Amino acid sequence: MVPQPQSPSLIVRGATILTMNDAFDVIEGDVVIRGGRIESVGKSSDAKADHIIDGRGSYLLPGFIQTHIHLCQTLFRGYADDLALLDWLKTRIWPMEAAHTPKSLAAAAQQAASELLRSGTTTVLTMETVHDTDAVFEALEPMGLRAVVGKCMMDADSAVPSRLMEETARSIDESVAIAKRWHGRADGRLRAAFAPRFAVSCSRELLEAVGRLAIEHQLLIHTHASENRDEIALIRSRTGKKNIDYLADTGLTSPQLCLAHCVWVDDDEQSLMAERGVKVLHCPGSNLKLGSGLAPVVEMRAKGISVSLGADGAACNNHLDMFEEMRLAAVLQSVRHKPGALTARDVVWMATREGARALGLDHDIGSIEPGKKADLILVDAHGADPYSAVVYASRGTDVRTTIVDGQVLIDDFQPTRWDFNEISAVARSEAKALAARANLF
Repeated sequence: MVPQPQSPSLIVRGATILTMNDAFDVIEGDVVIRGGRIESVGKSSDAKADHIIDGRGSYLLPGFIQTHIHLCQTLFRGYADDLALLDWLKTRIWPMEAAHTPKSLAAAAQQAASELLRSGTTTVLTMETVHDTDAVFEALEPMGLRAVVGKCMMDADSAVPSRLMEETARSIDESVAIAKRWHGRADGRLRAAFAPRFAVSCSRELLEAVGRLAIEHQLLIHTHASENRDEIALIRSRTGKKNIDYLADTGLTSPQLCLAHCVWVDDDEQSLMAERGVKVLHCPGSNLKLGSGLAPVVEMRAKGISVSLGADGAACNNHLDMFEEMRLAAVLQSVRHKPGALTARDVVWMATREGARALGLDHDIGSIEPGKKADLILVDAHGADPYSAVVYASRGTDVRTTIVDGQVLIDDFQPTRWDFNEISAVARSEAKALAARANLF
């Protein structure tokens, strides 16, 4: 186990604070951090601390929470372009996931964590591949990223490479064992989830077991659903049901279920999701690049469904910048409805509070309030409206400072725990070797 450094006391002074509390308070002032948590928000002229960060001229926000990502796919960037979902999976993603080694998985996780933290994401919900998930946890622990990690589960798909095809009982047992080893490690910063890939690749037996075990172990379920019309047609041909209705029949639809995409969900399915407390993980960049469609975000939110944001993987985006996802989320709903249908403030909420709600961590992260964990970012941005400046005018390269659990991980644009160039060099080398093992070209 990697020893956890003691959190120093910090003060971020003079920032414009987008608290993302229930009142959407925007405060000019300071945030005092002690023991990894926020002690006070506002003026603190008399407060003392080990480290002072000058926040003048910058916005201080809760760290972004990406609720759908695949860290393991970071090395696939540029190898899987210009394909629709099912072909993309069969001809590129699954062969490359099968070719991963513990070393390449670690390189992918650390490259992703480095990119995420530098661009303002402090928490992720990630689905990894079928094998060697411990290597991902081990790679993440020293990086400082907050993560909920799931071992991918697949036991029923003839198109899957043999290394990714599991026996049902073994898939379940290994997922439970990983949770026992890792859930709550690093002072709670690392957590585990069940991650059946999607209904196309999972038996009914596996899905039903996951539904029961998620309740028993109080873990999230992270899966894909209704991303692509061919996927939906395949599920209907096999089960005679719509995708969400089939998941409901297996017992998965509960507040612990986190569904990535939900591009093609009709009104009845949305009502069922709202009634069951299902969380939706919206990935506009990925949905555009794979040609999947435009998700009905406005309609789902109007029904009370929690809709948060994620970049998906670097194989289908191809970057991990939450600023781009916020911008796309807003402007695409303007196209579907009218400008303002999803405002800049709405999408900052989705990137912070809704992300925390989806992960069941809204008591600890997602807003800047006394008592919450100090997961914060300082963004160099200027504009008449702070939400507009963040969503429409900012990029990941504008993030000056990233703090997780009170630990400064990015300081004045520079990582404090790792060498970005060194991590990137290892990632490039491992990506080349992985592609060769996968026999893609």
